Amino acid sequence: MRKGLFVTFEGPDGSGKTTISTNVYQQLLTEGYDVIYTREPGGIDIAEQIRRIILDPKNTAMDVKTEALLYAASRRQHLIEKVLPALAEGKIVICDRFIDSSLAYQGIGRQIGLDAVLAINEFAIEGNYPDCTIFLDIDPLEGLSRISNRHYRDRLDRETQEFHMRVAQGYLEVLSKYRHRMTVVDANRPVEDIVKDALVVILKRIESNV
Repeated sequence: MRKGLFVTFEGPDGSGKTTISTNVYQQLLTEGYDVIYTREPGGIDIAEQIRRIILDPKNTAMDVKTEALLYAASRRQHLIEKVLPALAEGKIVICDRFIDSSLAYQGIGRQIGLDAVLAINEFAIEGNYPDCTIFLDIDPLEGLSRISNRHYRDRLDRETQEFHMRVAQGYLEVLSKYRHRMTVVDANRPVEDIVKDALVVILKRIESNV
């Protein structure tokens, strides 16, 4: 049986991760691949409950380390309950965000430190890193402009420009650290072009995944 493949989409807020990843999922489904779509934080009931706590704009008193631990807890449950069973069945898993988001947002954005956030997440995932990560590259200020037009803005959407600029810097560090599995795709283009490029990367990885 063909091994499962764990594909994640990353990028700053406003980069179009959800739009692009869902389009890629639908295209793979149309082409007959055994694929599931999920997201972080969330994806299963317990993790979705944690998501609501993390992103609720009312929770302004949340400590930065509490936030990081909640993300790791959500990630652990999601991995154990949904991702790993799907991979064990040989499925392709398309996931909107995973560990790289915590490294960029909490490690650098919240200034906890990359190594500290990596440590709690390695405890959570036990070496189960993505096989392939698509990083949607966009100027952080353009991303902020996009999310400013959202009807609902969650707690992280409402963070300062300085925070989001640190996140952008954090992603550069993550890209350098994990360049063996991360592919940068220009997200400043029409959706169909971005989806096409992402699919090329993923289909090559599928072909080699034997």
